[in-house]
Amino acid sequence: MFRSMLVAPFVAVGLVTAGASPAHADQAPVYTGALSRVAVGGYDPVAYFTDGRPVRGAAQFRINHQGYEYRFASAGHLAAFRANPSRYLPQYGGYCAWAVSQGYTASGNPNNWRIVDGRLYLNYNAEIQTRWEGDIPGHIRSANANWPRVLSR
Repeated sequence: MFRSMLVAPFVAVGLVTAGASPAHADQAPVYTGALSRVAVGGYDPVAYFTDGRPVRGAAQFRINHQGYEYRFASAGHLAAFRANPSRYLPQYGGYCAWAVSQGYTASGNPNNWRIVDGRLYLNYNAEIQTRWEGDIPGHIRSANANWPRVLSR
């Protein structure tokens, strides 16, 4: 009896974890840091278009959009986003544009960015951004073909 009491919890854990998804399955459609729901690393997505640079958003100017929190540097930026979110959202959910073009995902870094044809693209780091810039139209075509399928790999 004592032995079955010791074994029962391990059997229960085994049954629960046997049905668990593998660690790589189904990523979120918007990149956020671990244990966070804040998109774009807390940077203001409107500022890339209006200020031409990354600007940290403030918690006092935030909105929940499709289950993710976006922060803004000003009430005006928040209002602009609220009026037309799709204009300001980073492509591929803020994942690295080059990685998505290669068929996988990596975190997008808010400091490695580029606006192309009115769309915001983030990259993992400066080295990866240089690779991406080597053939932006080709990488965008490949990434568009891979997105959102790469989320389930």
